[in-house]
Amino acid sequence: MPIVDPRTGEPLTDDLTASENADASSTGGQNAEMILDVDTSNIQQLLETSMQVPVLLACWAPSSESSKTLIPILEKLAREYQGTFILAKLNIDENQEIAGQLGVRSVPDVKLISQGGLVDHFQDALPEKQVREWLGRYFPAPEEAPASPEDQAAEALAAGDAATARNIYQELVQQYPQHTPYQVELARALVADGQAEEARTLLDNLPPEEREAAPARGVRASIEFGEQAPSAEELAALEGRDDSEAQYKRALRQVADGDYEAGLDALLALMKRDRAYGDDAARRTLLQVFDALGADHPLTVAYRRKLFALLY
Repeated sequence: MPIVDPRTGEPLTDDLTASENADASSTGGQNAEMILDVDTSNIQQLLETSMQVPVLLACWAPSSESSKTLIPILEKLAREYQGTFILAKLNIDENQEIAGQLGVRSVPDVKLISQGGLVDHFQDALPEKQVREWLGRYFPAPEEAPASPEDQAAEALAAGDAATARNIYQELVQQYPQHTPYQVELARALVADGQAEEARTLLDNLPPEEREAAPARGVRASIEFGEQAPSAEELAALEGRDDSEAQYKRALRQVADGDYEAGLDALLALMKRDRAYGDDAARRTLLQVFDALGADHPLTVAYRRKLFALLY
């Protein structure tokens, strides 16, 4: 059964083309069924419906593990968006003719259709946060959208709950084993949870290009700070000392404990006071902290400026 383009009346080829006036933000289908299965009995009606309501056509297969990961995420988001778009699920094993006419070659394959034409698409099982970002190009986010797992983990880490962040990223790594940023963030949570060796092993097993990238280098720097920082007993022995060694070790302890701003201030003060200490150890450690925090972190941005001003 050929699928007919509702705009032209002509059979669709495997190359859908969006109308120049397609409006993917239409909300005219608030009362439409939000999630449905598609087959030969309703595919034509679905395309006609897309003239009023955007349709997210999710092509999947029962044998595809990636489909099993992505489809529940899409169903969750369709319920959150409450009819802003319709989620239509197409089992390509049972509807090979339709899949062929739509040009589906691998699954999952998600197509955004509006005004009868293809607006955009993506393939493979993107993490929930990336799917939300993709939808955000076309639809306003729901007013009460729950935090993504990544945001929940970040909030847990900020609150000092490293175990919760670790558990979230362990689940994400299981769901998306090829998504190496999750493995890096799991290593970060492991460090915060006092499991530095497990974090190091995880980083060592990353692909070489990911292992040497800034995020992984930053986590490795955090591990090194923890190893180099003085113990409570060593700190007690430094009581009353104000020499460069004592100042440097206190700064390391502050950084290792996550008190980055105090540690950065102390390292800058040591640079001003004794640039030669430890073969420029304060400056080198500042750069390591920037790596650990990431280039876009507000403290990195602010203290890079202060370092530049001090050097030049």
